[in-house]
Amino acid sequence: MSSNGDSTGTTRADVRALQERPTADVVIIGGGINGISTFRELAMQGLDVVLVERNDFASGASAASSHMIHGGIRYLENGEFRLVKEGVQERNALLRSAPHFVKPLETTIPINSTFSGILAAPLRFLTHKQGKPKERGALLIKVGLTLYDTFSRSGGVVPRHRFHGRRKSLAALPKLDPHFRYTATYFDASMHDPERLALDVLRDGLEANPKARAVNYVEAVGLDAEGVRLRDRESGVEFTVRGRAVVNTSGPWTDLTNTALGNPTKYMGGTKGSHIVLDNPELLRATAGREIFFEHDDGRIVLIYPFKGRVLVGTTDIDADPREPARCTPEEVQYFFELIEHVFPTVPVSEDQIVFRFSGIRPLPTHEDTQPGFVSRDYRIERAELAGTPVFSLVGGKWTTFRALGEHLADKVLAQLGVQRTVSTRRAAIGGGKDYPTDAKAWQDRELAAVAPERRAVLFARYGTRAASVARRLTDETPLLGGAISEAELRYMVDEEHVTRLTDVLLRRTDLAFTGRVDHDALETLGRALANAAGWDEFRLDREIEEAAQVLELEHGVTGLRMLASH
Repeated sequence: MSSNGDSTGTTRADVRALQERPTADVVIIGGGINGISTFRELAMQGLDVVLVERNDFASGASAASSHMIHGGIRYLENGEFRLVKEGVQERNALLRSAPHFVKPLETTIPINSTFSGILAAPLRFLTHKQGKPKERGALLIKVGLTLYDTFSRSGGVVPRHRFHGRRKSLAALPKLDPHFRYTATYFDASMHDPERLALDVLRDGLEANPKARAVNYVEAVGLDAEGVRLRDRESGVEFTVRGRAVVNTSGPWTDLTNTALGNPTKYMGGTKGSHIVLDNPELLRATAGREIFFEHDDGRIVLIYPFKGRVLVGTTDIDADPREPARCTPEEVQYFFELIEHVFPTVPVSEDQIVFRFSGIRPLPTHEDTQPGFVSRDYRIERAELAGTPVFSLVGGKWTTFRALGEHLADKVLAQLGVQRTVSTRRAAIGGGKDYPTDAKAWQDRELAAVAPERRAVLFARYGTRAASVARRLTDETPLLGGAISEAELRYMVDEEHVTRLTDVLLRRTDLAFTGRVDHDALETLGRALANAAGWDEFRLDREIEEAAQVLELEHGVTGLRMLASH
């Protein structure tokens, strides 16, 4: 699927293929999950579709999520019943179609009072304006969860909610602050490795249609009568691809893309959301395997979430400029520590326990004086005509509803082109979720017998049932970093998973950086192994290690790595 050039700036094979056949039915700009989902939908209908992404796939807003698949219980208060129903239905579908990455998640809400918020809630529902936050009491939350269960009833695959008083709540969560009078517990879903889930969706589209093409590190720089002007950010080469329709799925950067295409818009008004990842065993034990989900004193919805042996804490909701990098600030870190203390006051936390931090901009519509938490998470599609080409812009969207959104957007494009839909993705398994076993260990021992025992669980977690075909490519592999990866697997990622830069592996093809497993030695070991797999020279290797260290430090708070640049 993919191959790299070396440090001389040679054009990548995927880019050359676009230059050699510079026409398509549809050109999609933006390779986040919603662009990828739309790509899969159109590819499965047999269309010649091209997807371009200016960075790596699923590296923008799609990489900055809270790693949840949820119906959005709090959207009920916004009156977004359609979105909640669609979200719950899509959550249930993903638990079946992508069980390798989407798992049931027990979620507990700590509650202080019985009746609080009953009068304030209708006002929030009607106005959504700024005002003094008023916490939601047990009665209001009970009503919301009952409605939520109702939406889950059709095709439900998770248990109904339950309420407990202080005594039972503390028995289940002994570290919980005893001032909470109740807890409400319900189920949503967690999303392990969202970037890899996006890759599976992309691969499904590519495998369904040999005409479909997808390239990363290619940006759209204009649109005229000849087509969409593109620039390969690796080689610097510019070229044009003509499409009968163009789809802009640039997320928070939708307006910037439209401006580059010659159609300035003001659709977006995104907000920044930050998270930190803590290596804190006591806090991990305190969660008892549950996500703790609650409203803080300032009205923000926040979460404390056990994840991959770490604890994910988030999130903020701050107006942001998509032209500026989104980074987790010291003030946000302090805010997270305060909310942990609010729930688990006896559990100490400190900055040296932060192994990773990340921040992104939500692709929300312009919202004026509506407070960020009440800005609609629903989506809409805007159409324009530019240089004789119909251009569809996606405004909004979220991870949970990516399949339904992709279906909706694809249907708009199909109608524009006069093409009938022939394939539905409603019940289609995604990537390594196909034929997912009930006994994972037995499957691994049988299907992955050719790889080292310590690699089997790693490969299964990373690829699902596709691990069997991946393992056949990993002959004579030597595990690296304690079995987390191997040079043979890196070669597979270069050949089949569009790996172009070292950060692609550190941040999106593996969870090494997310879980705090990148130190000096790991960065150099991985860099050298990837250089061998990709055919990089020493100059390119030095550059990749320096750039990876810089990204990890500036964007994710991982320090002490940049000394490697002089190796």
